[in-house]
Amino acid sequence: MKNPDKNPDGLLQSLARLGLCASPDALRALLTHLTKSRASPAECFEQLAALERRERDARNLTRRTKSATLGSYKSLDQFDWVHPRSIDRVLFEDLLDLRFLERGENVLFRGPSGVGKTNLSQNLGLRALERGRTVRFTTLAQAIADLSRQESTPALERRLHRYTSVDLLILDELGYLPCDSRSADLLYTIISRRHEQRSTVVTTNLAYKQWGTVFPGAACVVALVDRFAQHCHAIDIDADSWRNNEASVRSRAKHQARPPPK
Repeated sequence: MKNPDKNPDGLLQSLARLGLCASPDALRALLTHLTKSRASPAECFEQLAALERRERDARNLTRRTKSATLGSYKSLDQFDWVHPRSIDRVLFEDLLDLRFLERGENVLFRGPSGVGKTNLSQNLGLRALERGRTVRFTTLAQAIADLSRQESTPALERRLHRYTSVDLLILDELGYLPCDSRSADLLYTIISRRHEQRSTVVTTNLAYKQWGTVFPGAACVVALVDRFAQHCHAIDIDADSWRNNEASVRSRAKHQARPPPK
């Protein structure tokens, strides 16, 4: 490259007008590197294309992560696999390759409150985002409330698209709050439209036979369970609540830290 510093700002402006997303600082750093390494024209184009691809991938991931609304979570390296009395770690790690998404299969995390169901589902969603997939995370109660606020059939159809179109839908906390028959119909609509096309993850503290207690009187519960369970990987977690365990540890630590009575 000859005269690389003749008008670098003009070059950066030209690249910006062409629609490049890379920041001026990143482009300046690349320009300096290419100049010092005496890169050939082909190498310049290759490295510029690589920089732009990384920037666009990063922006795409940021956009999809924001849309996914995963919330706060602990990374997998912080998950204590020894704590549960029973959990199929091998199955979960197999799910991380995301082949179940290709087949439109579902995942069920089942166990009592506070055993890590939500955290594992969020990490599964994160892996999907990192692989370029679209994800939406929500509690079942939030999804039902969102859909129930729609005041017309066209508005409801538009909002349903938010839950039926993503590659991976995560519905958290089925069974923690009672729902009416209308809620059951909305959930059935989501599950049936995604059936064998896109994957859905559900976390719950209930066995399938108990789902009817969440939607008392709803006629669609049997069909709902049938469609969700047909192609489903179930991970049952038998453990005491981490939150209760941590609270007990803190309580014991405070007790031990107290000075002995005089």
